[in-house]
Amino acid sequence: MAAVDNTLDLQEIARRGAGAPLLVLVLLAMVVVPLPPMALDALFSFNIALSMIVLLVGVYVVRPLDFGVFPSVLLITTLLRLALNVASTRVILLEGHTGTGAAGKVIESFGEFVIGGNYAVGLVVFAILVIINFVVVTKGAGRIAEVSARFTLDAMPGKQMAIDADLNAGLITQDEARARRDEVRSEADFYGAMDGASKFVRGDAVAGILILFINVIGGLSIGMAQHDLAFSDALRYYTLLTIGDGLVAQIPALLISTAAAIIVTRVNSEQKMGEQVVQQMFSRPQALYVTAGILGVMGIIPGMPNFAFLMLAGLTGLAAWRIAQRHARAAAEPAEAAVEAPPEVPPEQRELTWDDVNAVDIIGLEVGYRLIPLVDRNQGGELMAKIKGVRKKLSAELGFLVQTVHIRDNLELSPNAYRISLHGVPVGEAEIMPDKELAINPGKVFGNIPGIPTRDPAFGLEALWIDPVDREQAQTLGYTVVDPSTVIATHLSQILHDHAHELLGHEEVQQLLETLAKSAPKLVEDLVPKSLPLGVVLKVLQNLLEEKIPIRDMRTIAETLAEYAPTSQDPGVLTAHVRAALGRLIVQHINGMEPELPVITLDPSLEQILLQSLQAAGDGGAGLEPGLADQLYQSLAEQTRQLENQGQPAVLLVNPGIRSWLARLVRHSIPGLHVLAYNEVPDSKQIRVVANIGQQGLEQEAC
Repeated sequence: MAAVDNTLDLQEIARRGAGAPLLVLVLLAMVVVPLPPMALDALFSFNIALSMIVLLVGVYVVRPLDFGVFPSVLLITTLLRLALNVASTRVILLEGHTGTGAAGKVIESFGEFVIGGNYAVGLVVFAILVIINFVVVTKGAGRIAEVSARFTLDAMPGKQMAIDADLNAGLITQDEARARRDEVRSEADFYGAMDGASKFVRGDAVAGILILFINVIGGLSIGMAQHDLAFSDALRYYTLLTIGDGLVAQIPALLISTAAAIIVTRVNSEQKMGEQVVQQMFSRPQALYVTAGILGVMGIIPGMPNFAFLMLAGLTGLAAWRIAQRHARAAAEPAEAAVEAPPEVPPEQRELTWDDVNAVDIIGLEVGYRLIPLVDRNQGGELMAKIKGVRKKLSAELGFLVQTVHIRDNLELSPNAYRISLHGVPVGEAEIMPDKELAINPGKVFGNIPGIPTRDPAFGLEALWIDPVDREQAQTLGYTVVDPSTVIATHLSQILHDHAHELLGHEEVQQLLETLAKSAPKLVEDLVPKSLPLGVVLKVLQNLLEEKIPIRDMRTIAETLAEYAPTSQDPGVLTAHVRAALGRLIVQHINGMEPELPVITLDPSLEQILLQSLQAAGDGGAGLEPGLADQLYQSLAEQTRQLENQGQPAVLLVNPGIRSWLARLVRHSIPGLHVLAYNEVPDSKQIRVVANIGQQGLEQEAC
């Protein structure tokens, strides 16, 4: 209970923010106020215990970031050791003439028991500890922390783009993306802090050497000049006290430095260090067999310690045999299960029924046999989970539930290929490399990396298939690196987004209306089937989705349809009215919260010619002179390129009567151009005309 009460007291102190000021006061007191030997014993014992705790925590953490406070702990323990050195130096110089117990039992024990009372041996042991700590452990850990900090900072842009790519593909949510960004920043901060904190440890080792010489030289001077000690007595007293003090400080310093080295050399994994060592070092019996053979040969050489070598050879060989037996049993278990499984009875011959006619999958994904592990959860495949994330994101964006993706293997495909189909018709396919990762060039990279050139299946960007070990380097150079499952999921997301209008059917519209009826039952009752048949509502919603307008706001859509249904049953006319009602949403998707909307306009005379031609041709566009239509298209394409190069959205603002025809004209050939009608721009938006296309200019170009 006392331990629990003490822990609660420490937690309460930390919660109230008094921990740091209290620690500073304690360190100042140790430097300024003379401490009795008993207090030194307690503080030195606490320092040793604290260093052991830090070392064991560093061994048992799973990831370096799990001990993210370690740089601060490293600084605190270093300051604690330095304050203890100052306090012990004061006691040694003031009371060292009284004997080796002047600075407490801990220092005396290290001076007498550890080195046997021989100050020469103590100097050698102290020097060895300093060399191990300063030259080997601290220098190596500092170098690793420095390199890790540099590469982590260089890789941050690539990691951020990879997170954005996963978020845009629907593989992660906003909260997950925020958590991953915080983790990337924390990782960079951690290694940067470790790089700086390692300098404190190196400085502590140098300070230990200086304190050693100061204590010995100062002690000899004080002992012989002030206390009339013989040279031999003064040398023995002060040297043993100084060596004991140095060992008491250097052993915790070595433990803390080892903990720092363990932390910075850890690789992110879900396993503890002990589990990683056992799994990676002792999972292959061949290495142990060879080691046992070499030890056995050394054991039979005359003059060698035969018993020790032969015993180790036997133990190593036994361990290798047991590991091999364990692997054999693990491999035999699936085979035994297959043998014990009863054979499948073939189905009886029967008459064919409608159940034998396979329905066409709305969304299908076929994979080659080498891609099967990507969809098999038992083999660590993540594609199923990522496809679920894609469906969730698209359903939230589009406003209706995207159907289930049916996945099956297809031996007719090449081993590394996959094919995406809608309603049984292929709409996209590509080949990937399941054992590599795709490094996508977002447009600006800072170097080259070895790999197999290819293109991103979703957006056609230049990319490379690289080895997974080169992922960090590629991200450092500015590439966006994704795994094969993400490549397929992103391609699927892009295709489903482009063909969203083909996924919406009568069943989905009925579900949307039933959901709306829970909050607005009278509106749905008056709309379908009183005012409009379900098929007309379906066609209007499909028109909106085809023009990349989500149908999340079903209440506004239904109210607009109910308002204009008495005057027209034409889906095209109703779609135009719904677009006007959703104008704020449409413009928001184009240029966000900007108060001004840059637009391209047509000369009124040209608009009149287009409107008359469409009316004469029945909205088919056939009445427009071909040369004039081609020049109009070329002018729109040129203006769109100029605006995109300036980082501005390309918007063509036209008469409502010709908006639909112009939108169909440029939908696939100029995908960056948005065609809006005058009545679709909300009153809160200011319009700025950046270009005007007139009839006279087009006729001159045509000539």
